[in-house]
Amino acid sequence: MAGGHKVELAEALALGSGWRHACHALLYAPDPGMLFGRIPLRYAVLMQMRFDGRLGFPGGFVDAQDSSLEDGLNRELREELGEAVSAFRVERTDYRSSHAGARPRVVAHFYVKRLTLKQLEAVEAGAPQAKDHGLEVLGLVRVPLYTLRDGVGGLPAFLENSFIGAAREQLLEALQDLGLLESGSFSSLKTPAHH
Repeated sequence: MAGGHKVELAEALALGSGWRHACHALLYAPDPGMLFGRIPLRYAVLMQMRFDGRLGFPGGFVDAQDSSLEDGLNRELREELGEAVSAFRVERTDYRSSHAGARPRVVAHFYVKRLTLKQLEAVEAGAPQAKDHGLEVLGLVRVPLYTLRDGVGGLPAFLENSFIGAAREQLLEALQDLGLLESGSFSSLKTPAHH
């Protein structure tokens, strides 16, 4: 989160009742497709256009009725993406990082879940029927993981969009850690200054 700082999960969970927890997930799948018959897509990575016009990951606040962070996240995924998410479950083993502090007393937890392309396409197809579609969520987008010959089109242009909280940093970190970008393309991207 802009102005926030990374915290360990155990530290975040020990913060106490005055803190709210939000969980979000990057969903991705291997994609053998080609753009224009010559640019390998390699992976499909989902983000969403939020109600405030910024890009983010599906998820939201954990409620008192949720028995764990993951229960809250999976409930939010069903509300925002529809019933196709019932085919899988985001678990603690999918956890990546936590950020605290940008908004008063909010900790944002980030997860990454690998799906099959069939599961990811089912999520995309069912999302317009989700409870929050057209309200909290205005639509899903795939992140372009390639850079066009002009050096700008594709991921560099995508990163110029407006992102909520730490979503841009989480995206770049996950793409690098998971090896989802072509070798050498990560170093050419402008990485944000860390606070």
